Amino acid sequence: MTKRTDWANQQERSNTLLLRIMTWLSLRLGRRAGRALLHLIALYFVLFSPRACAASRDYLRRVLGRPAHWRDVYRHVFTFASTIHDRIYLANARFDMFDIRPHGHTLVDETLARGRGVFLMGAHLGSFEIVRALGRTRPDLRVVVTMYEENAQKINATLAAVNPAAKPEVIGLGQVGSMLKVHERLDQNCMVGMLADRTLLAGDTATMRRMAFLGEPAAFPLGPLYMAAMLKRPVLFMTGLYRGGNRYDVHFETLADFTDVPRESRQRAIDAALVRYVTLLDRYCRKAPYNWFNYYDFWQGGKQGAKVGAPAPATAAASAAARAPAPAPVRRRETRAPAELPVHEVTDA
Repeated sequence: MTKRTDWANQQERSNTLLLRIMTWLSLRLGRRAGRALLHLIALYFVLFSPRACAASRDYLRRVLGRPAHWRDVYRHVFTFASTIHDRIYLANARFDMFDIRPHGHTLVDETLARGRGVFLMGAHLGSFEIVRALGRTRPDLRVVVTMYEENAQKINATLAAVNPAAKPEVIGLGQVGSMLKVHERLDQNCMVGMLADRTLLAGDTATMRRMAFLGEPAAFPLGPLYMAAMLKRPVLFMTGLYRGGNRYDVHFETLADFTDVPRESRQRAIDAALVRYVTLLDRYCRKAPYNWFNYYDFWQGGKQGAKVGAPAPATAAASAAARAPAPAPVRRRETRAPAELPVHEVTDA
């Protein structure tokens, strides 16, 4: 029987009452006072979460190219705590408190002008909430989030504690009709966001691919790209990087366009898109190393038997396709919703 990966078995720490108190204090005392508490929270996490801190050191060693010191781990945790704290203000529409700098945002407008929606594919890198906040500042933009049902319930409970009126529209994956709901929202020209860096089942080679990431192979799910390919939609890479203080840099880049990809070329196009996705993820991790928020053994300690530095299992044609410009948009419309994907093929947001 295939086992669940470390992150899927990891219990997240959550306290709704504490979150409500933190929200009340932060909104009344201000962001600066609220951030003062983050240092205590980050210190507590560093002292009493040894597994997560070990994963942090392992990642930081790879991305920084040197051994990680306790100050690096503390900064890593504090960056994560800062983005979580900022959700309080973003969920309460306090966008004026932040210096949000979009990059490549014209790609969003150009893609949505075609009227077929777009997938926004990110990772646990930076803040997805800051990306969603951009959508909330413009009435013509609608952002829908997809994730595993269990995570969807946790997110809804968390945001309800912060501001019940700010709960996002979440499509729980793995349910009957999930694919159809995604298809409907895309037809309504919505942006459908998903985080595509986590696999649910360890060693399930049918639903994931091991790719060279920060110098060593790591598992990435194929499900998100399969969904985009089956629905024949464009895909943009996105990340909202926290840069300290009140600044966020939001980046959008073309990832793939499956609009006119014939069935016989679908797998090759998915391979090329995955190569580009991992390449972009590697680039932005090095650009903002403390924004990586996967606090578990992401590389699985080499348990899958892959050698350090092993090349990504993509063909030369796929690599070349990943570097090539995106294909010209085609306006052909798909009218039939594809069949459901299994739950383990699409990762959470």
